[in-house]
Amino acid sequence: MAAPLPTTGLVYDDLAAFPDDGLRRELIDGELVVTPAPRDYHQRVVVRIAAALLDYERRHGGVVLPAPSDVRFADDTVLEPDVLFVTAGHRDRVGERYTTGPPDLVVEVSSPSTRRLELVRKREVYERFAVPEYWYVDLDVERVEVYRLRDGRYGAPVVHYAGETVASAVVEGFAMAVSEILGPWD
Repeated sequence: MAAPLPTTGLVYDDLAAFPDDGLRRELIDGELVVTPAPRDYHQRVVVRIAAALLDYERRHGGVVLPAPSDVRFADDTVLEPDVLFVTAGHRDRVGERYTTGPPDLVVEVSSPSTRRLELVRKREVYERFAVPEYWYVDLDVERVEVYRLRDGRYGAPVVHYAGETVASAVVEGFAMAVSEILGPWD
C-alpha cells in the first residue's frame, strides 16, 4: 500500500508534482488545500468576468488569467484565484508557470464547499501579501463584496447588489454591472 502524501510543510515544487486530475490544489503556509471542481453556474460567472477583463486588456493592456493559474506569493503559499488581473505596469509579475507576487485584482466566486476558505483564509493571504483589490462574488445572496487595501488592511467590504455597478479602484476604468456578473443561471 502506498504511503499517504504529506499535506503540510509543502512548497511550490511539491504542488507542481501533483497530477493534473481536475482538483484545485493550493498551499497556504505550507498546508495543502484541495477543493473539487466548481459547479457550472460558478464557471459561467468566472467566464463573464474574465471575458470583460479580456476586453479591458485588449484596450488598455495588462493580463487577465482565469483559474487554473497559480499565484506564487511565497514558496509555501500558492493560490489559484478564480480570476486574476495584473495591470500593464506590473506585467513583469506574470511568468510562464505562475504569477509572482500580488495581482492587482483577484476575484473569487463562491462555491458551497469553499465559502470559509475564500472569505477567511484566502482573504487573509490576499491581505497579507498586499493584493490591492479583492472581489468576492457571493452567488447565494447575489452580491459582490469588494475589499480594498488601506493602510495594509482590508476594511469592511463595499457590497454591491443587482441594479448596481462594481467599479475597480485599481484597474482604472474597469466596471461591471452586478446583473452582468451574475447573469442567468442557465
